[in-house]
Amino acid sequence: MTINYEKHLSIIIIGILSLSSIFVISTSERVVAGSYNGQDLALAILANQSTLISSSYTDTDSSGHRQGKVLSSLGTMLPTNGSTFALLSTGIAGTSIITTSATNPGSERGSWFAGGQYGSPRDRATLTMTLKVPPFMHYLYYDVQFFSAEYPEYVGSQYNDKFTVTVNSPSKGITTNVIDVNTGYFRLDSNYIPGTGFDIFAVNGNPSGVSWVDTTPRKPGADAGATALIPYGGPSHPVSPNEQITVKFDIIDTGDNQFDSTAFIDDLVFSGYAKTEMIARKTVQDLNGEPVECGHILKYTITISNTGDANQNNNPGNEFEDSIPVNSTYMSNSATATSGTIGYSSGKIIWNGGIPAKSSVALTFEVTVNQNLKNGTIISNQGTAYWDSNEDETNDATELTDDPSVPGDHNPTNVTVIAFELPSTVTEDFSDDAIGGKATQAYYGRNWFETCEGTTGSVFEVASAYHYSTDNSFKTKIRSSGSPQYWNYTLSNLMSDMKWWEIWFACGNTSEASDLYLDFKNTNGQDIAKIKFEYVHMGTELPMDWVLGLYYWSPTNGWIRLNSDYSGGYLFNSWYKLRIEKNGLSHINYSLYRNGIGLVDFKIDGQLSAPFSNFARVEWRNTKNPVVCPMFFWDEHRVGLVS
Repeated sequence: MTINYEKHLSIIIIGILSLSSIFVISTSERVVAGSYNGQDLALAILANQSTLISSSYTDTDSSGHRQGKVLSSLGTMLPTNGSTFALLSTGIAGTSIITTSATNPGSERGSWFAGGQYGSPRDRATLTMTLKVPPFMHYLYYDVQFFSAEYPEYVGSQYNDKFTVTVNSPSKGITTNVIDVNTGYFRLDSNYIPGTGFDIFAVNGNPSGVSWVDTTPRKPGADAGATALIPYGGPSHPVSPNEQITVKFDIIDTGDNQFDSTAFIDDLVFSGYAKTEMIARKTVQDLNGEPVECGHILKYTITISNTGDANQNNNPGNEFEDSIPVNSTYMSNSATATSGTIGYSSGKIIWNGGIPAKSSVALTFEVTVNQNLKNGTIISNQGTAYWDSNEDETNDATELTDDPSVPGDHNPTNVTVIAFELPSTVTEDFSDDAIGGKATQAYYGRNWFETCEGTTGSVFEVASAYHYSTDNSFKTKIRSSGSPQYWNYTLSNLMSDMKWWEIWFACGNTSEASDLYLDFKNTNGQDIAKIKFEYVHMGTELPMDWVLGLYYWSPTNGWIRLNSDYSGGYLFNSWYKLRIEKNGLSHINYSLYRNGIGLVDFKIDGQLSAPFSNFARVEWRNTKNPVVCPMFFWDEHRVGLVS
């Protein structure tokens, strides 16, 4: 269900509870991820920590400074210098978990701290630093990236959270840099920022207005966005050597405090001159949706920025070259440029043009992933910008878009191809499923297995208390009143049919009559195989004097028992493996193993009414309602496949 709200401008007069921390240091110190105070936030982003004289941090979170945090990584965010960076947020900084109950940053219902849901004053976080400018230094730079749930629906509106950098130099005056969704820096939507807390998508596929959101990618539906990483903060801030300056990073809600925004800050550095080198960044997008497969279209976007005060001219030779990556094919006429001229020649993208001071050019091109590649094939791409470092009309310097061999270098553009190959076996060991919930399993992004969730009268859920070989198992306590339950299979997603089915299970005695039926059915509801677990009264070992027998259904002889190696062939407390396998066109193999012993029984019988093809589900049911229902644990479930 989608619930839409109108943004409100109503003002609720309320005092801000301001949380402050002020620190003074005299020497460089070490900072670790997880910190949030003013000193650690400052140390996390300074290229030279000895320049810090003092720092303070304030926010509107009455529960304890959760709007600022030091991190070493978060989704696509990685330090650009050193091992840490800082986040400031109008919500809770530093989480990649999004919930529709709206307690985390990207959620459109926000994590607000002041003024009620739509009230005033707005959520705000501010980091202020007093710095000593080193000798011979004349400019201040920093790396920033701005994320916001205001994007894309509120571009051009008054609902526009702002990130402002203010530098106060006694000699040069006050300079500011403002970033919001209206400044034109936004280049990335939710698809390109996984794990950041802003990789959110409108559940109804329409990002307009306030929607329920989750992290399931939808096109359309991307409901947040970000700037590209802006190296050196865009505009430079002039300073003078040896003076004390004040630097303030400030993020604040505007128009409402419902939608959250976050600012990434790192590599605050002084320079002796205005930056004149070119900065080249590249991203890659799978236009068909991830995972990358053969035949998919990859779109590369390159941003070349001139952060200096001098124009870069169109000099002799190319200003940018990028070889089409191995294992891909250029798509004709796909190359575009916001200025200059771009083309394709001899396996390369070539761009020529000038870039005025403090401006950028954006280039794009597309390739098709070649067919018949193996799983795990890496498609790697790196371009080179050529530029004039000394204003002599000759391109004497180079800047690489990224180094694909170095994880985290700029915006790596390595992609791993999932060239789908038919698996011979798929496994569900329940290790990646949530305790107490249903189980699901996928193979390279293709879902093939999902259980239903238990109802009143039965337990049917992932468990951790007892397992065979992994951390989790699947627990069942099935009664007639809670029957049937289902394990559902979509083997067509793997372009396969079942060849065999097997599972490890644990069981033991019980105190009253009970049974458990597993009916294997195809998409038409026809029976492929039928298994029965039935408790038999032995009259000994009170109170657990009902012991378990295992049976399969024979089309000619009815229920046939599979015997263990224990006395009477019953299944006393232990781990067992049951395997059902197709045998030619008209027979089925039934195998029973016991942990530590191996194969204890094997039988061949006729095929039931339906072959193994189009296997769709296992139906679990009980014909009785025992007061004390016996528990079964299931683990290491595997399905053998055939095309």
